[in-house]
Amino acid sequence: MQLEGKIVALTGGFGGLGPTVVDALRRQGAKVAVIDRADAPAADSADDGRLLLPGIDIADADAARAAFERIAAHFGGVDALVNLAGTYRWEPLAEGSLDTWNLLHRVNLLTAVSATRAALPHLLARGGGRIVNFGALGALKSGAGNGPYAASKAGVHRLTESLAEELKDRGIQVNAILPSIIDTPANRADMPKADFSRWVKPAELAEVVVFLLSPGASAITGALIPVAGRV
Repeated sequence: MQLEGKIVALTGGFGGLGPTVVDALRRQGAKVAVIDRADAPAADSADDGRLLLPGIDIADADAARAAFERIAAHFGGVDALVNLAGTYRWEPLAEGSLDTWNLLHRVNLLTAVSATRAALPHLLARGGGRIVNFGALGALKSGAGNGPYAASKAGVHRLTESLAEELKDRGIQVNAILPSIIDTPANRADMPKADFSRWVKPAELAEVVVFLLSPGASAITGALIPVAGRV
């Protein structure tokens, strides 16, 4: 198993992609702490060895710091962080609201900033580690109505590149995955006439996360990796 004994913290873990990534990490031997602002699903429990941290606003610095202290106390440290928390809104500027820009900036970018800042002391205490962020293919070239989303995800791309430079001599690799449209129930409901077979599958993205956390990716840092399916 590629991640045997590694302790991985994952934000946005109760969302559409989160459970698939958690399952992939655990199949590779990782111990996983699942952080989310939402409540844990009613049927879910941590009796399988996961640590569930529901109701955490990870964009809040104090909440993030407390969450990572709890993870480190529970598992004995932190080896990796996957910043998966995010959301989407389609909204043209003229008809939209600044509230949308603030929301996407907070959920898509500030969560990654805050979680990383809280995780860093724990990663450094282990002598290094991995950080995987989630950007977006649509942030490389935006389209109508995608301004708030693309701007926030472009911030994740620049954050990834900056952190990779800041941490490359401290044993921490930082990379970002840039999905196209992810084949989730929510996206299918929003785009019922689309060809779902062309979209990237959650399991495919989860395998990229596993790779970036594995020994095979030890020389990769600062990469923005498109995972587009056939979009």
